[in-house]
Amino acid sequence: MSKIIASAAIRGAHKIVNDARQKWQQAMDKYGANEPIGFPNTAYYLPIIYGILGTPVAKLGDAEQVLKKCQAILPPMVKEIHPLPYLAPALDAGMATLFAEEIIEAIRYLEQPNFYTKQENTVGGNIWLGAADDIILRKRGIEFVDGTAPGFAAVLGAAPSAEIAARIAQELQQKNLYVFMSAEYNGKRFSEQLLEAGVQIGWPTRLVSFGPDVSATVFALGFAIRASFSFGGIGPGEYRKHLIYNKDRIFAFALPLGYVTDEWYANAAGAINFGFPVIADTPIPEVLPTGICTYEHVVSNIPHDQMVAKAVEVRGLKVSLAEVPIPVAFGAAFEGERIRGEDIYLECGGGRTQMVEWVTSKRMDEIEDGKVEVIGPEITDVTAGSRLPLAIVVEVAGREMQDDYEPILERQIHHLINYAQGVMHIGQRDIAWLRVGKQAVAKGFRLSHIGTLLHAKLHQDFGRIFDKMQVKLYTEGDKVAEMVEKARAAYGVRDARIEGMTDETTDMYYSCTLCQSFAPGHVCVISPERTGLCGSYNWMDCKAASEINPTGPNQPVAKGEVIDAHLGQWKGVNEFVTKASRGKIDHYNFYSVVNDPMTTCGCCECIAAILPLCNGIMTVNREYTEQTPSGMKFTTLAGTIGGGISTPGFVGHGKYNITQRKFLLGDGGLLRIVWMPKMLKEEIGDRFKARAEELGVPNLLDMVADETVGVSEEEILPFLQEKGHPALTMDAIIG
Repeated sequence: MSKIIASAAIRGAHKIVNDARQKWQQAMDKYGANEPIGFPNTAYYLPIIYGILGTPVAKLGDAEQVLKKCQAILPPMVKEIHPLPYLAPALDAGMATLFAEEIIEAIRYLEQPNFYTKQENTVGGNIWLGAADDIILRKRGIEFVDGTAPGFAAVLGAAPSAEIAARIAQELQQKNLYVFMSAEYNGKRFSEQLLEAGVQIGWPTRLVSFGPDVSATVFALGFAIRASFSFGGIGPGEYRKHLIYNKDRIFAFALPLGYVTDEWYANAAGAINFGFPVIADTPIPEVLPTGICTYEHVVSNIPHDQMVAKAVEVRGLKVSLAEVPIPVAFGAAFEGERIRGEDIYLECGGGRTQMVEWVTSKRMDEIEDGKVEVIGPEITDVTAGSRLPLAIVVEVAGREMQDDYEPILERQIHHLINYAQGVMHIGQRDIAWLRVGKQAVAKGFRLSHIGTLLHAKLHQDFGRIFDKMQVKLYTEGDKVAEMVEKARAAYGVRDARIEGMTDETTDMYYSCTLCQSFAPGHVCVISPERTGLCGSYNWMDCKAASEINPTGPNQPVAKGEVIDAHLGQWKGVNEFVTKASRGKIDHYNFYSVVNDPMTTCGCCECIAAILPLCNGIMTVNREYTEQTPSGMKFTTLAGTIGGGISTPGFVGHGKYNITQRKFLLGDGGLLRIVWMPKMLKEEIGDRFKARAEELGVPNLLDMVADETVGVSEEEILPFLQEKGHPALTMDAIIG
């Protein structure tokens, strides 16, 4: 490694570690050793420290041993004549930097609790988001699992102008990359430049303004470590596994824009430990031989219009881009844009007008491939701020096309429309909502371009199952109403197919190993009466996905001989799980949380846990961030059982699964539920009541405690006794 880089990184590390020690001592004097510290609503304590050292930092006093470790691994300053290689000391300095910065940022949360928004978006004038909480980690982390987001760029500093910043950001967005921003250069910051250029920032647009200082860079690397914990199932202190996991699975790189300070060099050295290379716009020394990264470590003096391409090349990212012939930028990063107020040119649906989306099959001779029709007013026929009814009818035909594929194609409409910059889409079926922004219209976007982009992308992604496709967009009230009625009839037929299926009468289940890219031992097997724990896949989805992509993550699983019908275990499933998990798991039960439950990964929507004192089961959804009667918050539960392991007493599951007939049937089913967060009760209330009525306890939901009753078993037990909850008279949940 260059002596210049090593010297600067080591100098920067000394500065940051000394700063952390001073801030820690001041905080100790003010608050004391027992004061809790951490990043709000996140598991894994301070994640880099916990992942690399295995040290849980939950209180101020816990940080002392970490600071001592920083001092121990900090190398001495590089001398004028130094015979030793510089790489290892510089990497040690980089790791000490990250430990110290986590302590600095944790103390900032303590001293300035409102410094960060702690949300996905900016709030008022506050654009600093801080550490991603675990709701964001799950929601965004799954995009790294399924390939929607191939990686991230950590941008430090600022571009020469707001226009250049916007161009770099848009290029990164079009490649579906996240952009994590921190630090300043010449009093300017990349995130502030984007706002100046009129660009929306926040997690939804993948432009994440972590914080104003260089220490906020640690949130990017902490996000990566938390991914290896949550999705990879790697334990605390397994530093080598964490770093290799990140090098091989988290495709990230750093883009320092502007003069590289000692502190920036120190953070870059920390990033190189993770296998994340540095691509700079200034003429700093390069580190080109392979080694830690197995590619270039530091590449410098790259022109701004070539930086993104060079970073993608160096890191070896596989970016798949389709040419979509529309007049606005197109990519997954634009999916989170919001069009509001004065920015709205046209609005459809959302309760303001009727709107529906429907994919339907036709005969081959009825379709002209690529034809797009707007039947009624176009955008050019209305003024800014107008509203129109809208029916998007996609007609497909093909020799391989089946009715079961229609909802699969239909679900793509939501995100594909959202991929167009300046267009916002919410909902699906007959509760869709569309907004087109003034900027998009100014660039030439029209309703017809919805048909154009759907034709291009659906052909690219699903062309194997259909041969021809045309799109009709109705904006006349009578025609839209007619399409709504036809679509609702089709929805009813589809829903009846899956609702009428049972696990007993179905011989073939389907696997989902999508999360194995992050949790290698996790194997989800989906049956008609047990949807995927992420909530994204049901049996019908997996069947269609398997037929569309026979070599993909959704494989048919012959359930085979019944081993235990009550708990839900089959010989064929066990054989598949053993093979797919590479021997890590050789069996599990579909319908039990007590006895060898199904494996759980970091993507689960909910986690169920037994409450022995109440002789029942609680379940908590990810959005609920407070304490539960299990004695743990969702983040702690997920950190304990995630990563692809089977943990008796705990299991992950989807929200919809709660009201399916086989939900934890081996332990007593729905009648065992004694506690749920109020928000979850409200979300699934109608389905829950219908299922409870089937079970002969129509008022069961009213008997289920929530946080307004209590968050401990002792607090909720009297409520359950007063209500006469059936779980109290059932057989003991633990024999």
